[in-house]
Amino acid sequence: MSDSRAFSVSAFALTITALLLAAPLAYAADECKPELGRGWPPATENHGSAVERLFAAGATPTLSLTTLPRYSTESGLLLIPGEGDADWRLRYAEADDRVASWSGGTLRMRVDQEPEVAEVPMPAALAKRMVADWRRALRATVPEDRAASFHDEDTLLFMVDGMRVSGLLPECGAGELLMRQSELLIKATDDGNERRARRWTELSAQLDELDQWLAGNAAAGAGVANGND
Repeated sequence: MSDSRAFSVSAFALTITALLLAAPLAYAADECKPELGRGWPPATENHGSAVERLFAAGATPTLSLTTLPRYSTESGLLLIPGEGDADWRLRYAEADDRVASWSGGTLRMRVDQEPEVAEVPMPAALAKRMVADWRRALRATVPEDRAASFHDEDTLLFMVDGMRVSGLLPECGAGELLMRQSELLIKATDDGNERRARRWTELSAQLDELDQWLAGNAAAGAGVANGND
């Protein structure tokens, strides 16, 4: 990978780190209300779909996390299944030029470009666990009847096994844990084999933490329901 590409990955990961560190460290359950909703935010689908297709390059990811910044280039993580028990592919992509571009008062999508791509193998069992855990986390965080809202800010697009959730960077609860995992995944695409194996161990530990959060959240919800009986 080129020095400029390595810097790009590192800079993106550092941006996520800075945003997470700026967030409050803990929220009460009733205070954690991330700006996320189901489906596409208004006036976002054309842009988001163009970016997702560009990064997928004909593949069909089971999981993707795409970032649509207000002004800078778009980027995304994709998890693409292998055949049978074969390794999955973890891909990090960043547009060479911003995809959404205004020209003469018309918004055009610049998909005739080659994005910068880093792709590494990921153990199938770990990838499948991550997909299942991310889906559970998003279902627990975002009710089905909460539609995604438009925000004139950097927008995140989660797509997990057909379920779409969109909105602003989550700063608490399960959403924050997903962002920490995405930071680790970005770094994994820039690692050698030995260091990447350590990343998978770290990811397993972070998924354990997410499982604990989900179990605690479910128990708290059951307690509230019983208290209302």
